Amino acid sequence: MKYNVVLGVTGGIAAYKACDIVSRLTKKEVNVDVIMTRSATEFVGPVTLQSLSKNKVVTDMFDTNFYWDIEHISLAKKADVFLIAPATANIIGKMANGIADDMLSTTLMATKSKIIMAPAMNTVMYESPAVQENIQKLMQRGVIFIEPLEGLLACNDIGKGKMQDPETIVDTVIHHLTLTNDLEGKKVLVTAGPTIEVIDPVRYITNRSSGKMGYQVAREAVRRGAKVTLISGKTSEKIPYGISEFISIESAEDMYQAVITRAAEMDIIIKSAAVADYTPSQKSQSKIKKSEGDMSIELERTHDILFETGQQKRKNQILVGFAAETDHILKNAISKMERKNLDLIVANDVKKEGAGFGVDTNIVNIIDRDGSVTELPLMDKSMVAKSLFDKIMELYDDSRDDRK
Repeated sequence: MKYNVVLGVTGGIAAYKACDIVSRLTKKEVNVDVIMTRSATEFVGPVTLQSLSKNKVVTDMFDTNFYWDIEHISLAKKADVFLIAPATANIIGKMANGIADDMLSTTLMATKSKIIMAPAMNTVMYESPAVQENIQKLMQRGVIFIEPLEGLLACNDIGKGKMQDPETIVDTVIHHLTLTNDLEGKKVLVTAGPTIEVIDPVRYITNRSSGKMGYQVAREAVRRGAKVTLISGKTSEKIPYGISEFISIESAEDMYQAVITRAAEMDIIIKSAAVADYTPSQKSQSKIKKSEGDMSIELERTHDILFETGQQKRKNQILVGFAAETDHILKNAISKMERKNLDLIVANDVKKEGAGFGVDTNIVNIIDRDGSVTELPLMDKSMVAKSLFDKIMELYDDSRDDRK
């Protein structure tokens, strides 16, 4: 099913970012209808947004090319989500106080869809009592606000008021478009990214993990209504919308402490992080200087977090592991699943193009305790995450059947 988003663009310098928002949404096969205020057209031409959305851009309530009193109602009904980006103090004030004097404010007044606003304005204006009072009023009515960023503003002031980046805005919209209650009331812990094992103050040992797979798993868990804890090594990924707790770690020991102290209270644990198996036994407090000849570093074993979590796994708790392999993929993955008491394991051949580290796609096999294998072809990691949670939901369905 294709979702429909109505995007309201108002008159602020951040209006140009609407182009990126429309582009990102359409690439996710979301239909976008754009309504621009007259002042917004002074910043961005309607033809640009029309070309990106492939839909007519509405700018004038009295456009003679259509019946405005029907058009604003049809768009209001059509919207699955109504997004205002940028949202100026003017449109926030109008909506908070029931003013409908142009096409955008009139359509907003007529919609019953979920409304999301991404404010953008001068810091003093954003922090003014009037604007904050209007925002609180709208939040009490269920309007969702995407908090602006701090930074250099168009007026050369530095402060809060810069519209959130388009990627985050689109993630928020997609989350609310696709939100389900499959895992409502469930606590999910996800680990992601690499660990860093320090050698000295300027050197360390790490791996190629980008965290992309783990972050998509976390997003999918949030989308399904779970309360999600994400424990992550250093990545360039942005914290997904809706995460309940985010813990940034560096070393395998940091990861171990963060997982072990939280594992018992979780319903589902998904270990997608690439945790170092070894760490330097001695960590120099000063930079190790180059000298003649070879140098060796003694390594010691780190905690096997997945094994220990599996040993402590309580009844009805689901534990999922990942296996990034280069040889004997299924054999090694099944052995790992059995040794570590997993319910599911996701195995991939990192030598395959499109299935390794640092890319947005993956090719995986999802294996369960009975040995059945679900082979997934090359697909976006977001779809891999969706397929993984479909398998997790099957485990819940099977446990319900066992209790009958």
